[in-house]
Amino acid sequence: MTFLSNDISIERWTRSSRLALAVMALALVVLALAPAFLGAGMIDRMTALFIYVILAAMWNALAGFGGLVSVGQQVFFGLGAYFTIRLADAGLNPFVALFVAAIVTGALSIPLSLFMLRLKGGEFAIGMWVVAELVHLLVNLDRLIQGETGTSLISLNVYDSATRRATIYWLSLTAMAALLGTLFTLMRSRAGAAMQAIRDNEEAATSVGVRVSSTKRLLFVLAAFGIAVAGGLWLATATTFQPKTYFSVQWTAYMIFMVLVGGIGKFEGAILGAILFFIIETIFGGTGVWYLIGLGATAVLFSLYLPHGLWGEIERRFGLQLLPVGYRLTLPDLLKDKR
Repeated sequence: MTFLSNDISIERWTRSSRLALAVMALALVVLALAPAFLGAGMIDRMTALFIYVILAAMWNALAGFGGLVSVGQQVFFGLGAYFTIRLADAGLNPFVALFVAAIVTGALSIPLSLFMLRLKGGEFAIGMWVVAELVHLLVNLDRLIQGETGTSLISLNVYDSATRRATIYWLSLTAMAALLGTLFTLMRSRAGAAMQAIRDNEEAATSVGVRVSSTKRLLFVLAAFGIAVAGGLWLATATTFQPKTYFSVQWTAYMIFMVLVGGIGKFEGAILGAILFFIIETIFGGTGVWYLIGLGATAVLFSLYLPHGLWGEIERRFGLQLLPVGYRLTLPDLLKDKR
């Protein structure tokens, strides 16, 4: 027994995870220098990839780590873009406006959480979709937006196209890295452990002293802020704002697809899912409705045959954890054989 207890170890960092962090840091440096040697089209596509990673990571945080499945997260994507338009129209620098807009959206999500987090399961999911539709209608009433006609972020026109493209690229890269870093740090903290405990069994978490309401609210607000950042960045790349586009449920559908395919509840899974979605969109995005049908069919197949996603399957088969947010129990060979 002593022999076995000496051989059992609990670890959080592995050699592969340390190597993964080093590779990611190097990749960020290379990506930061990319505008110097990439063409305009590739810079735009890479910017889209960074935004997709943000969206996938935020929905995975909410549903995968917090157990709060929502089909209405497009409300924060749309509000991030809308408040960017509003703040820029008031005279604020458009690049500053998109981050201030995210802060405003995050602040608004606090009172919203007081009501929405009282709902459970499917009620929460549908309730968020209803909120998104209501906010969409309210935004349409703004005379600046001109209903579904929309408007443009005209203040960006003071910058030449090359400067604007590179600035949006660097802002997207910085936002992605900052949000991923914040989420990773949070999930490895006591608050992160509390969130996962609530996801697994809210009643049991409450019984051991977890502050359920405040913990869920923290995750809800973080996800709202991150998705609003993505909405503002997307507006900066597109420049035009039409409510029906930004408040469309397709954005949440994309988030769900990326997380399901990559691996729900896996930090690496959201990143992998975003990359796969980006590749699929790049290759098949021009096929119209068949592209959307293909995404839906792929999501169904993954739900049936790979419910833990690609990264979940990789982790199960090879025991590989590049960005672990929990602890890992290493068993000696004798116990492994008994299993």
